[in-house]
Amino acid sequence: MLESAIVAYCHYLSFMLAIAALAVERLSLQADLSLQAARRIVVADVVYGLSAIGVLITGILRVLYFGKGADYYLDNPLFWTKIGLFLLVGALSLYPTVTFILWIKDLQQVQVPSLSRGKFQVLSSLVSLEIVGMLLIPLFASLMARGIGLA
Repeated sequence: MLESAIVAYCHYLSFMLAIAALAVERLSLQADLSLQAARRIVVADVVYGLSAIGVLITGILRVLYFGKGADYYLDNPLFWTKIGLFLLVGALSLYPTVTFILWIKDLQQVQVPSLSRGKFQVLSSLVSLEIVGMLLIPLFASLMARGIGLA
């Protein structure tokens, strides 16, 4: 019972940390980027990636060992909607993450990474969509936990 509570706590904590990291990315991302903001974005993206891995690992543990049983989840279409959203958010994060990784070279040379107006708009839109997707996942989890979606 204690292990189940700890895994659930780590799952929720990882999820909240992922959303917070995305919020830091979005709030720090500006058309007129500063060195400090660029560093903050890179760090936030690392935190986001690690916390998303935490969500994934603890989610798998909950499905297989510490939740209501794999059949409960795997037979519910809302579970698959939630998983699909998680994968979609992950796919949306690829372009920003690669961009932020490429910034590291400039940051090591204490230079502000170049950010065109168009690239800024794409990055800010993608990060905003990631936030919306991440905020929808708990809705589906809440519905699923109450048996909605089961036939």
